[in-house]
Amino acid sequence: MNIEQVQQQLRVFAQERDWEQFHTPKNLASALAVETSELLEVFQWLTDSQSIAIKGDVARMRKVEEEIADVTLYLLRLADVLSLDLQKAVDRKLRINAEKYPVEKARGNAKKYNEL
Repeated sequence: MNIEQVQQQLRVFAQERDWEQFHTPKNLASALAVETSELLEVFQWLTDSQSIAIKGDVARMRKVEEEIADVTLYLLRLADVLSLDLQKAVDRKLRINAEKYPVEKARGNAKKYNEL
């Protein structure tokens, strides 16, 4: 995915509809939270094995795909409105996580970094 290209498409989409006035960081973060909740709703009440089995259900996978796309689009739009370089942010966060979760301590468990 070309992040800058998608952000440009989203910018144009918002401009054509005069939606920039609504695309404040607060509103975009709120919309992102709503869309994340809609993604979570697909998996609500399923067991772990049932949630994995969704991959074989075309209709449910379509819903998951749409919700993941919505989450991605709102996240990209929010980053764009805030002039945040996502690649730099991701690279930085991966370095931080590698320090918090060294392989020799974190491998094979789900403990939080302060419990390792």
